[in-house]
Amino acid sequence: MQVRLTLVVAGLLIASPLFAQTAVEMVRKHIDGLPNGKGAGEVTAQASAAVKETFADHDMVIVRFRQFPVARIMPEGLNASNIYAVTKDGKNLTHLKDVKTLEKFFNANAKPATKEEQTKSVLSAWLTLTQEFHQDGMFKFDVLDKEFAIEGEKARGRIVVMQGGNGELKAELTIKEGKLAGVSEKAAIRPGPRPICQATKLLDADPIVRRIAEQDLLIMGLLARDYLMEQREKATPELRRAIDRVWAQIQRNGW
Repeated sequence: MQVRLTLVVAGLLIASPLFAQTAVEMVRKHIDGLPNGKGAGEVTAQASAAVKETFADHDMVIVRFRQFPVARIMPEGLNASNIYAVTKDGKNLTHLKDVKTLEKFFNANAKPATKEEQTKSVLSAWLTLTQEFHQDGMFKFDVLDKEFAIEGEKARGRIVVMQGGNGELKAELTIKEGKLAGVSEKAAIRPGPRPICQATKLLDADPIVRRIAEQDLLIMGLLARDYLMEQREKATPELRRAIDRVWAQIQRNGW
């Protein structure tokens, strides 16, 4: 009996990533079928524990389109960053295109939050997903779950920008009878340097231009990898060495 039970539990543990992979494949097929969608965008599973706990019957999938140094053409109706909800049976997907759509989805599908820990999980899931509406591919956000405040029907929390700029987003959720009944948000998010032509300026004749270009790339850090590798492919040997030097410094910095 113990062996059989262990196998069942193990099966459940390994099934979750498979469900997520199916959801990613389903969204990828959907994007490919849209005008200008074939092969466009990066499709990944949203792996947050709070999101998974809040939505037992859905997998969340994120679709982002690169914006820098040249914005990619996006299928009509999509944004730089998008949220898709896919049912576990793989039969339906929903594009959660904005805060209002996300709020309705939470109200209809989120696990009931009748206890404080459940409310905190819903708040964490909200903050994890709503940040995508501000994402341009260069931000890193952090959900400050240790600061969550639950007072009656109100749940308050915030996310802060850790990389790619600065600022924060505050959210207040109203939970009534276990369901999300309303959301209020206040965002003050400012982007930092973005890839434009900095890699090509690392050998500029003007030392100030070279210094500014390198400084921007170091500030962007690991998020500049795709841009740097793309520029490296078409660079002269001398510029390639300069890009390698900056990338090595970024890796040493570790962020």
